Amino acid sequence: MKKRDSHRQKSLLRGFVYIGDNPSAFDCIVRDICDAGARLKFAVPLPAIDNVELSIPIKGWKFRGKVMWQKVDEVGVSFVSDFVTDDAKSGDDALSDRVARLENEIAKLMKFVKRLQKCQRRYEAASVCQRENTSMKLARRPPNWGPFV
Repeated sequence: MKKRDSHRQKSLLRGFVYIGDNPSAFDCIVRDICDAGARLKFAVPLPAIDNVELSIPIKGWKFRGKVMWQKVDEVGVSFVSDFVTDDAKSGDDALSDRVARLENEIAKLMKFVKRLQKCQRRYEAASVCQRENTSMKLARRPPNWGPFV
């Protein structure tokens, strides 16, 4: 068996493996990856396979690969070609979109918090006024002189 030319980077990415013309995918974890191949770990044993299509949605990556070795729940794949589709966003673009959405959501939440604080101040002011009015009413009452007043 030939040793790989490039060093694989440790990873923990969710992937999907398609085998042949079967539209169903096998879930996997991409444990190591480099530009030449990857090590894939599966929750269930796979049948003996020769070629796969690997999709890593969070990165927008898709690859065709040749199985170089196979264990019960692991497969070593050498990439034959990558075929990232045009509609798949690169990882940086997807991250930028997510950051923009989160910043927008934070701004809306900050406005909401300010409105709640304003309502709280009004409520506290109304409570103080109500207590003052109640104490003033009590102070204005004449002493109880009985039924002959």
